[in-house]
Amino acid sequence: MSWKLVPTGLVLSMAVLAGCSSTSQPSGDSAQSPAAIDSGHSRCDAAAAQFAVGKPASPALLEQARTKAGAQTARALGPNDMITLEYRSDRLNLNTDQAGSVNRVNCG
Repeated sequence: MSWKLVPTGLVLSMAVLAGCSSTSQPSGDSAQSPAAIDSGHSRCDAAAAQFAVGKPASPALLEQARTKAGAQTARALGPNDMITLEYRSDRLNLNTDQAGSVNRVNCG
């Protein structure tokens, strides 16, 4: 190895390590997560939307449940629907049965 390349390799390795470093969060009494602060919404509260269980799923019911749960987004899921596996604490899910009635309310 040429000794002329050592400083270049050292600079490149330092640049890579600097990219992996984390920034510190500002300390404070705020109980909100950074995602909640950025979006202006807090986590979803599925208990507040339990009133929807047993009712037929509709866009109006979905919006009403989303608002009461404090969720940023909401979706109605059928029993055979394919869903993504990412968890979003600000999303409300209304799970329905074959007849289209809501049988479960959860966040994620």
